[in-house]
Amino acid sequence: MTRPVVVTGLGLVSCAGEGVEAHLAAYRAGGAPRTDAETFAPYPVHPVAPLTLDGQIPKKSDQRQMEPWQRLGVYAAGLALDSAGAKADAALKSAMHLVVAAGGGERDYAVDGQILTGLRHAADPGPYLNERLQNDLRPTLFLAQLSNLLAGNIAIVHGVTGASRTFMGEESSGVDALRIAQSRIAAGQLDIVLVGGSYNAERADVLLIHEMGGFLRKPDYRPVFARSDAPGFILGSGAAFLVLEAEEHARSRGARALARLDAVASDRTKRRDGSISESLAGLWGQAGLSAPDAVISAATGCAGITEEEQAALKDLAPGAPVRALGDLTGHTLEAAAPFGAAIAAALVAGGEAREVAVTAVGHRRGEGVLRLTSTGETA
Repeated sequence: MTRPVVVTGLGLVSCAGEGVEAHLAAYRAGGAPRTDAETFAPYPVHPVAPLTLDGQIPKKSDQRQMEPWQRLGVYAAGLALDSAGAKADAALKSAMHLVVAAGGGERDYAVDGQILTGLRHAADPGPYLNERLQNDLRPTLFLAQLSNLLAGNIAIVHGVTGASRTFMGEESSGVDALRIAQSRIAAGQLDIVLVGGSYNAERADVLLIHEMGGFLRKPDYRPVFARSDAPGFILGSGAAFLVLEAEEHARSRGARALARLDAVASDRTKRRDGSISESLAGLWGQAGLSAPDAVISAATGCAGITEEEQAALKDLAPGAPVRALGDLTGHTLEAAAPFGAAIAAALVAGGEAREVAVTAVGHRRGEGVLRLTSTGETA
């Protein structure tokens, strides 16, 4: 017998703005998200909306020692704790576990460039490179960029001091972060978890990495499901965190349950014709979905996989509107599935849907399907 798992807190920041209402407004409006097509031309990005960091990260010293992606994550985590009514409850936060989906941290590509430039003219390239790696890429610089420091900074700033886990692996890491958090609560191993991820798209190094794989859309924005002329994703900066807890635990502390997270199903298939539709059909059944009122898709816009997912969803959820997260927040990789879950929970909490499906198909490998349903509670 598993316990019902509910969402009690949401924290969102992206190009759509800050908070749930800003994202719901963007979802309802259905227009093009805020896009910067000049800074990294010819590659457009969706920059995060301006934030007053002091609201969630009071100490300037904390703000300075974090990379931008960490600041976004810590900020959104604080919003989620506020939303759940947990921010001021030190005892609750000391028992709260943390599950984070994160990338490989941020490189100091100014230093990278200096090393490469110097290497070109070095009389003895080998010793020069060794010296630069030892002196310029100091251990402190490297450690400041490790993925698990997002969880560490959330613990330091917000006092969430239960056990933490950090998952890496692009879109699949966000799915698995939610899957592990949900399953542990359902199994009675935990009562409450803060879970989510963050991503900073406004970096030349990540654009280079993804362009080398042929994954980026350029030179302009088009809706995710209308990119056949130049397939690929447009990266977006943002963060999404959710507070998940056992339904009876939320009830005992008087917290409102926004939605139930009934199931998170994941798969990892070899990409071939038909593999995505087969995987999604299997995951759909595992998640217990039948006729959702809406589908939120983390589709990338990449050639082949996006068209296959779109066709599969027409069969799996005929008549249900399908909305691409890339048209709301941009593609946020590790944070994509948490964004989908959070917006789905907000739709359910507002009475706009009783059942919402979330899909996350990775641009290389990995698929996930989530099911969120109404708790019957009203605001």
